[in-house]
Order: sequence, then C-alpha cells, then structure tokens
Amino acid sequence: MIIVPVAWVFIASIKQNSEFYGNPWALPQGIHLANFADAWQKANMGSYMLNSVIVVAIGIALLIVIALPAAYVLARFKFKSSGLWNVLFMAGLFINVNYIVVPIFLMLNNGDKVLRQWTGHPFFLNNLFILALVYASTALPFTIYLLSGYFKSLAKDYEEAAYVDGAGYARTMIQVIMPMAKPSVVTVILFNFLAFWNEYIISMTLLTKPELKTLPVGLMNLMAAQKSAVQYGQLYAGLVIVMVPTLILYICVQKKLTQGMTLGGLKG
Repeated sequence: MIIVPVAWVFIASIKQNSEFYGNPWALPQGIHLANFADAWQKANMGSYMLNSVIVVAIGIALLIVIALPAAYVLARFKFKSSGLWNVLFMAGLFINVNYIVVPIFLMLNNGDKVLRQWTGHPFFLNNLFILALVYASTALPFTIYLLSGYFKSLAKDYEEAAYVDGAGYARTMIQVIMPMAKPSVVTVILFNFLAFWNEYIISMTLLTKPELKTLPVGLMNLMAAQKSAVQYGQLYAGLVIVMVPTLILYICVQKKLTQGMTLGGLKG
C-alpha cells in the first residue's frame, strides 16, 4: 500500500510529458532528468527547499534547547507549580494547531502594526525565524511528554553518583543525563523534522512573500500551476524533491529511533 505509490511517483518523475497519456503503469522510455532541473530552477523549488531547511533547523534547535531542560526538571523535581506545568503541557497535547492558526496570525499582525508605528518596519510576519519559533512552541507539549517519560525511566543512581562526585544540578543534567538521552532526542528530532518539513497551513498563513515560501507551500503552488500547464513530469519531480530528505533521514536514524522508543536507563 505504501511502496507501490511511492515507487510510482519516483518512476513518474523521470517520464516525459507525452508518456502520461498512455498506460500510467508503463515503465519510462528513458530517464528524463530535465524534470528535476525544471522543478528546481523554473519552479523555484531550490529556493523553497532552502527556506524549509532554515526553518526546520532553527525550529528543532529551539525546541531541543527548551524542551530538554524542561522535561528533565518536570520528570525529576517536585516544586509548588510542577503539577500545574505538567497539566498544562498535557492539555497542549489535545490542541490541534491548525485550529488556532487564525488567532496566532492576528497576534503577530497586531504586533507588526505596533512596530510599524514605532519603527516603520514589520517583524513578526514574513519572518522565517518567527515561523520556526511558532513551530517549536506548538511542538513543546508532545516533545516534553515524550522526553519526560524517558527521563522517568532512568535510574536515579546516575544522578546520585554525580552528586557524590561534586557535580551540581546543571552539570549532572548536561554531562550525565543528556548523553544518555540521545536515543530519545533522536526520536524527537525525527518526529518533529517530519512535522515541520511537511507543515503547510501555518507556513502559508505567516509567510505571504513568494520568495519566503517553504517547500510544501511551493509544491502546492507548483501543483496549481501544472493544472493548466500540464507538466506532469515536473510536478512529480517536485514531489520527489519533497520526499527524498525525509526518506534519507529516516534511513539514517532508524536504529536510534527504535532505541529511543524502547530503551530505559539500565539493562539487566
């Protein structure tokens, strides 16, 4: 159910336009790599991919820097408001981000109105960093939930041994606990990479300038343009450009992903 459609898209991406009017399951008569060049240059897929790479890299970096310490503290320490924070993050798991895109846009738009009055320049809309910040913020509940569960499974013996050796809380977290959490961190990075890379609605709403569009939005524009131009090879080449990075990443981290879902702190 999955392999056949994916393989068909790859095969279709190297077909000439005339080959689509015959048997759709027929093998290509040749390898027409010009489709990828046309999609990359004429359809600006290269520019869209660069925007996506920047947004995903910044978003994941922000997410890891914020979520790792937060998850560790909520999993290991009890303080007056820890229960409240746990409830808030758990509640965030049930919020569909697509339903709150409009209020997010209105808040950022109002912020730009204020900035135009003060500085004459907007900042919040059409800004790749702000889009990455929104991505990281909306992914915090799931990420903290996943990492907290992993930290709770680790034995406290590691931290106690570090405390005996004179390490403080911050040093124990960075030098002892974080290295042990690598499989779980890889799992978080993969899940959020897929979510950020394929996200469409928020990107379309917050980025209105054509040169700032991300890859999914650019692909939808390409699909809309090809309905009239009927350049199917170029269209499927664009689909392949979107899919290949996710496939490569999954293949590279598949082993770590399995470990992140199954490993605890101690064996045996």
